[in-house]
Amino acid sequence: MKAVVCTRYGPPDVLQLKEVDKPAPRDNEVLVRVHATTVNRTDCATRKAQPFFARFVTGLIRPKKTILGTEFAGEIEAVGKDVTSIKVGDKVFGYSGDDFCAHAEYMTMPEEGSLTTIPANMTYEEAAPSTEGAHYALSFIRNANIQSGQKVLINGASGGIGSAAVQLVKYLGADVTAVCNTKNVALVKSLGADRVLDYTKEDFTRGDQMYDAVLDTVGKSSFGRCKPLLKPGGIYISSELGYMAQNPILALITPIIGNKKVMFPNPKHCDENVVLFRDLMEAGKFKGVIDRCYPLEEIVEACRYVETGQKTGNVVITLQGSTCSTLK
Repeated sequence: MKAVVCTRYGPPDVLQLKEVDKPAPRDNEVLVRVHATTVNRTDCATRKAQPFFARFVTGLIRPKKTILGTEFAGEIEAVGKDVTSIKVGDKVFGYSGDDFCAHAEYMTMPEEGSLTTIPANMTYEEAAPSTEGAHYALSFIRNANIQSGQKVLINGASGGIGSAAVQLVKYLGADVTAVCNTKNVALVKSLGADRVLDYTKEDFTRGDQMYDAVLDTVGKSSFGRCKPLLKPGGIYISSELGYMAQNPILALITPIIGNKKVMFPNPKHCDENVVLFRDLMEAGKFKGVIDRCYPLEEIVEACRYVETGQKTGNVVITLQGSTCSTLK
């Protein structure tokens, strides 16, 4: 089978499209013929080994996982002898997390892993980008204990995590103020934001609105700048370590000192999340936003685009001759 292989750390050019052995499912696994996957920040950070200490997990000298890709959509081609809930021919999507392996024509997943059937009205390309960003967004939301009626500001609302966060926070009944650039204002409004601030025209940290939580899904602000926006007991969460890795340190200090705090959650891989995302998609309450689609053969170019930091939502990779209506 064809797969994109990463045998050393570095820029997108280290990725190579190769012929590798097709995996065989174990007794409790299924074999997925992948039709669509994505390139996201996790893939890029793992390929570059950033931050450097991540190498203690991903491989000190070279990557332990040579095929990246954390989310996928495809068709079940084979099942292990102990599999009972999934059958050959089922259309599924899911999230492989730290196990990666989705940048290939075939991958295996445990029957009880993070995969479920695709809603009947969705394509593979629409289903694939609905788990990675939502996984992180849901972790933020649960750690901040966001409730109906609260006021939440989401910085980076047009990104993969941010666009998911807007929809999930709104689904919970909270009031959403979203921050994005000019070209994405209409999109973010369509996702359910109650108000949208254009950061090219105004500094959102200088507003007079107070919030129960600030979710910095791009890590481009700081607790210091956002603290005046927080109500007493308010919470700041960032997707990044922050300047000089301050956010994990502040997460230890601020719960003890002061009445506004930083949280730096370690997202937990919960297999039930993908079922929640499916149910919300079926109900029309959630969707993975797609910016561009590239064929697997152009994954290096897709990675370069993701690393510009200018993508809107998600970048989809198509396989098996699949096409996408938002091709670049």
